[in-house]
Amino acid sequence: MLLAAPLTGLAQGFAGLGSRAEGFALPSPDRVLQFPADHGAHPAFRIEWWYLTANMTGPDGTPYGLQWTLFRSALAPEDGQGWGAPQLWMGHAAVTTPTAHHVTERLARGGIGQAGVTAAPFAAWIDDWSLTGPDFDHLRLTASGPDFAYDVNLQARGPLVLHGQNGYSVKSAQGQASHYYSQPAFALSGTLRLAEGEVKVTGSAWLDREWSSQPLAQDQTGWDWFSLSFDSGDKLMGFVLRGADDYTSATWIGADGTVTSFKDGAFEARPLTWHNVAGRSVPVGWQVRLPIRGVDVTLRAVNPDAWMATSVPYWEGPVTLTGSHDGVGYLEMTGYGE
Repeated sequence: MLLAAPLTGLAQGFAGLGSRAEGFALPSPDRVLQFPADHGAHPAFRIEWWYLTANMTGPDGTPYGLQWTLFRSALAPEDGQGWGAPQLWMGHAAVTTPTAHHVTERLARGGIGQAGVTAAPFAAWIDDWSLTGPDFDHLRLTASGPDFAYDVNLQARGPLVLHGQNGYSVKSAQGQASHYYSQPAFALSGTLRLAEGEVKVTGSAWLDREWSSQPLAQDQTGWDWFSLSFDSGDKLMGFVLRGADDYTSATWIGADGTVTSFKDGAFEARPLTWHNVAGRSVPVGWQVRLPIRGVDVTLRAVNPDAWMATSVPYWEGPVTLTGSHDGVGYLEMTGYGE
């Protein structure tokens, strides 16, 4: 499968993301992100994604999770038209309930209108799945699979957040990096369609934007990524890149709008409980700490079986938070073997 080809090959980092990328553009700490242009695609870079997760509740208080991701991967550092265009696209959509995890995948070629992204007005699509709006603050999200569908509206309730050094996010001691920003404060409302019927949901969503050409070091085999929304209104993004020496980074997003980035070593994540899913042992309970901000929380998966059985498999699902701060969040874990 052509689309999967650049995303497979685990010999050099998870999904080949640690492999060399000759000819492709590299992130620069001197680059100033520009909006709305940077909401669109960056075909000179090898890898890119538009990644939305949401914590929601139904009328009876049942918790739900939602994911929508559009990945772009390039065979060559250029754009193009028609079947010869080197841009390949993959979409993932999922809904998680306390007792079920629904997931589906779409694959597409660029250049023929099957998938793509435009910056203004914003539109990201693959087949009939779409994330669209007059701007990045007001969006409608739709997707469907064999056993689920959703149609939700998103309204931004805060500014964009630039991670790392003004959006330049370092991923290893060797200097691999990406350009990375988020809209972590969408208010969400809409409808889930499940086998048992329609469910009206409300909640909050977090959208990540990231692009690079070699975001991992060769010895890094996967990551644990956390987006946490506390009842206090504060938020925390943190990740651990697993390798010979783990590498961490974090961003504190205060309820007052202040943003503080933390370099390697400040953020801590320790597995507490493990669960067997899809023939793999995966940590679904965690202790997460950011001591400088007094954060010491325990994360528990809403559904430990939230396995993404896609071309590149991984775990992705909603979590609850207790401890120094209560709240909800999302957890993504990649690179866990058999």
